[in-house]
Amino acid sequence: MEAPSPTKPIDPTKPSITTLSVEASQAEASPLRKMFAVASIAAGIQFGWALQLSLLTPYVQLLGVPHAAASFIWLCGPISGLVVQPIVGYYSDRSTSRFGRRRPFILGGAVAVAIAVFLIGYAADIGYAAGDDITKKTRPRAVGVFVIGFWILDVANNMLQGPCRAFLADLAAGDQRKTRMANGFFSFFMAVGNVLGYAAGSFSALHKIFPFTETKACDVFCANLKSCFFFSILLLLFLSTVALIYVKDKPVPPRAVQEDAQPSCFFQLFGALKELKRPMWMLMLVTAINWVGWFPYFLFDTDWMGREVYGGSVGEDAYAKGVRVGSLGLLLNAVVLGFMSLAVEPLGKMVGGVKRLWGIVNFILAIGFGMTIVITKVAEHERHLNPAAVGHPSTGVTVGSMVFFAVLGVPLAITFSVPFALASIYSSASGAGQGLSLGVLNLAIVVPQMIVSAISGPWDALFGGGNLPAFVLGAVAAAISAILAVVLLPNSKKEDEAKTSSLNMGSFH
Repeated sequence: MEAPSPTKPIDPTKPSITTLSVEASQAEASPLRKMFAVASIAAGIQFGWALQLSLLTPYVQLLGVPHAAASFIWLCGPISGLVVQPIVGYYSDRSTSRFGRRRPFILGGAVAVAIAVFLIGYAADIGYAAGDDITKKTRPRAVGVFVIGFWILDVANNMLQGPCRAFLADLAAGDQRKTRMANGFFSFFMAVGNVLGYAAGSFSALHKIFPFTETKACDVFCANLKSCFFFSILLLLFLSTVALIYVKDKPVPPRAVQEDAQPSCFFQLFGALKELKRPMWMLMLVTAINWVGWFPYFLFDTDWMGREVYGGSVGEDAYAKGVRVGSLGLLLNAVVLGFMSLAVEPLGKMVGGVKRLWGIVNFILAIGFGMTIVITKVAEHERHLNPAAVGHPSTGVTVGSMVFFAVLGVPLAITFSVPFALASIYSSASGAGQGLSLGVLNLAIVVPQMIVSAISGPWDALFGGGNLPAFVLGAVAAAISAILAVVLLPNSKKEDEAKTSSLNMGSFH
């Protein structure tokens, strides 16, 4: 048995070239319709994420968590990603279950998401039943339930996303074109989930469909969040069930697992890091700095609308209105993301390669964050001249905010597809398992998130509070990642020279 390279035999002692990956490389690529079905699970995953990104920062402040401390709650996401995704990737690469390698993890993740979402939605009610005084600003028991649910949700999402992307790579079986298209499908369905999630979040009367959600401890805003989560559970379970029944997942032969035995998944992870080639290190560097730019936006997008643009404070009508309009802006962002996800490959050809495309959109991201400064200052000036403008910004400010959200859909489509497609291609070329390789790339995503989560609150407080300091940090990081993408990522000539295996190094042209 030989590795993908026609001249290099397998060395089973090296974690970067495994018997498992060779088994996978000998399979035939599956039809695109099956990849489309698996990728559709992303819509269910992202529906819940959209609710987190648009509503949960305002929600935790409603429970009494100060703005400066709200970002610390988001630390659980990257921490769980740092630990969970490599473990899940390792064991899904080696699963001998008769149901397949990836399907058991995807099903388990979907069920865990449902449990987590229930805890988050009912945190205020459970806290009140446990003794919280709802007349006080802080509800400690509700916050505790929320944090537990949030941790479970992030663990579950990592159980879902890693195996889903690895499953798509398995179905592509080393075909670069299908690998890129499969990741484009995944990004497209993330956009669909965003559209549904942000649309639900912006609809203020959704709780009327489920009138029991509004309780003494849970006001209209909280009841709407609950109702949104009910829809997200139903969507995710439906899409996961359809995809897992329709698309078969071939189990790993026990013989292959025995031949590929290693002491632990973290031994494999560190071994994979040691064996990484320069293109993968450059990809991880650009990805890491890129996420330093993105994460402040994910943390504070709708909070920025409620505070800086609409001039409200948590619990006030002006703030709630700003959050709803922010969710509408995220809906526009998701629509642009969906169209862009299907245009990534032709755009890559049009601009002359992936590194130019990534550089261009990262500059767009930096400019977008710069827009927040202008919008905020104009809104503040309007309120200074007319106090009645609180909760009622001018048409120009509102339109400018919507343009900001829409423009960021362009770089977001690249962020959700290009790094993962390149990582799959690099791992196929080196012989590494898809699950573990995506876990390695995940390090470049979660470590920056941990840093930003830890410093965002104190950073904002240092400069007088609000969200602008974090957005300025994001603009600088986006500009740096744009430059590094152009300077450090391999160009087409080097990629052609890198064809020492049956695959090239991930060019889009």
